[in-house]
Parts: sequence; C-alpha cells; structure tokens
Amino acid sequence: MKKTVKVVAAIIENDDNEIMCALRSPDMAIPNMWEFPGGKVEKGEDLFTALKREIDEELQCQIETLDVFNDHTHEYETFIINLISIKAKIVGGTPLASEHSKLIWLKRENLNSLKWAPADIPAVEQLINEK
Repeated sequence: MKKTVKVVAAIIENDDNEIMCALRSPDMAIPNMWEFPGGKVEKGEDLFTALKREIDEELQCQIETLDVFNDHTHEYETFIINLISIKAKIVGGTPLASEHSKLIWLKRENLNSLKWAPADIPAVEQLINEK
C-alpha cells in the first residue's frame, strides 16, 4: 500500500497581485517542475504552524497564514500526496531560493505557462479562475 503524505503549500501573493512560483531542483522528487513552496506536516503540527515553519526553512522569510484555499489528494507512482494549499502573505524577510532552483512571481493569467507538479495543478486552475 502506498504511503500518504500530508503536505502544506503557500500561495503567496504580492502587492502587484503576482503569485510566487518555485521551481523544484533537479535533486528533489518530481524534479524541475513548478510548485507552490511548502512541505510536510510533522506529527502533532497544525497546518498553519507547519506552513510557517516550512517557509521559514525553505525561503528564509516569515509569512502570515490566511485561509485554506485548496485541498487535493494526488496519487503518484510511489506515494499519495494530500496537498493543502493555504493563502499567505510575507510579513518579514525576502524569499530566497535555498532548496528550489528558482523563485518567480507571475500573474494569475500566466500560471499556465509553467510545467506544474501534478498535485499543484488543481490549485493553479482554481487561482486562474478565481478573479
């Protein structure tokens, strides 16, 4: 039986209504695909605490979490991911790509121009259709 992994992802929007997109590095699982930054929820952690910790670790900045935006389960070849996307905004620091190959800001209507990790696609589609 495949293991299910609970993961949180930040949908961070800036003042120009652009959304942060992170390129997975060649060393990561599902390499060279775009995603919303975040990571695994640790045992005993709530979703919002996990996301704040992951963003602090991955991007060296602090966020304020807002609302759960999308909750989607996707089955990959070797595992199942329950990806919970949460809207957030940066409240401290400047995001740095320490684990990712690249970080970019894109307008909603341009999100489809990237090759997204399959689990992130439902949130991408929801964002594009949101406004």
